[in-house]
Amino acid sequence: MKAALLALVALGAAAPAAAAAGVTIKPYGTTREGRDVFQIILRNERGMEVRLINYGAIVTDVIVPDARGRKANVALGFGTLAEYETKNGNYGFGAVMGRYAGRIANARFSVDGKPVTLAANDGPNTLHGGPGGFDTKIWDVRPTGSGGDAGAVLHYVSPAGEQNFPGRLDVTVTYTLTRKNELRLDYQARTDAPTALNLTNHSYFNLAGAGSGTVRDHVLTIPANRILETSPAGIPTGAYVDVAGTPFDFRRGAVIGTMMDRPHPQLEGRRGINHSWVLGNRGRLALAASLRDPASGRRLDVLTTEPSLLAYTADYFPGTDAGAQGAIYRKHDAIALEAQHFPDAPNRPDFPSTILRPGETYRATTVFRFSADRR
Repeated sequence: MKAALLALVALGAAAPAAAAAGVTIKPYGTTREGRDVFQIILRNERGMEVRLINYGAIVTDVIVPDARGRKANVALGFGTLAEYETKNGNYGFGAVMGRYAGRIANARFSVDGKPVTLAANDGPNTLHGGPGGFDTKIWDVRPTGSGGDAGAVLHYVSPAGEQNFPGRLDVTVTYTLTRKNELRLDYQARTDAPTALNLTNHSYFNLAGAGSGTVRDHVLTIPANRILETSPAGIPTGAYVDVAGTPFDFRRGAVIGTMMDRPHPQLEGRRGINHSWVLGNRGRLALAASLRDPASGRRLDVLTTEPSLLAYTADYFPGTDAGAQGAIYRKHDAIALEAQHFPDAPNRPDFPSTILRPGETYRATTVFRFSADRR
């Protein structure tokens, strides 16, 4: 991999400062273990730019114009590899989460009657598969794209037993920046033994610009009628909550702060929104959410093939760490819109299955589409 990337680095270094649409790959740093990490820069002809690193398959920057054409990075993240290594375990900025995004109750499940015991890292439960997840791995990378689209294919092979999950897992995530100002993520995976799998991208967005303050004034739309009822620990109870008349009714669009301040049993003892909406797309690529910043005019539409969308309003940011912009990231300074399967699905046969078997191919697609209101 390194030799091939060095050739690409040379190509990227020769690119002009105001590069046209395409892909640039260049060195980003070296991990504590001495492994080289690369930055991948995707640009389209409309001036949108997405930056990734192959550590954690992390989206570090999403640079888009506002209604007046002024560009800003709307994705929260750190400014150095060292910070991603030492601090990102508390945030998951921009990373691919796996093997299992979300929570698994009591850090255990079974596949075909065989018990699987995971590491508990969220009280008695497992969050995002436990320590040593995909957000900490070095992924292979190669450029792709054509016809004005710019992309990168990131690939990782997870050995059997990693995070205690069964099966050797071969995972590919293709990031494509399209001519339509869409960041498209196509996931694909295969296994050699039955295993549980749930992947998502964990980017946090602030459409006024990362580091600019709260997203409580953003307007969120989620065209879904139900959320999963969860315990205070975030574990599904098996019941559903009809959103009508509740703080979770974003079907016609609502201001985030206004809704999260309303009383509801599902918000008691919690610091904001961290809930899964049940989507009705039936595996087809369809709109899952829209986010709009009235001040800048920026808009983000999220489309996905996945059956749920978890919205998380950065409720547990400690207010101690500065992002790449130099500003301290505080509670409610961003929102994550995580398209994925249901939490704890391996323990709930009534939920859409997350079991992947040999001979099957896991496929999922999520699209982040950016635009701006005309002023």
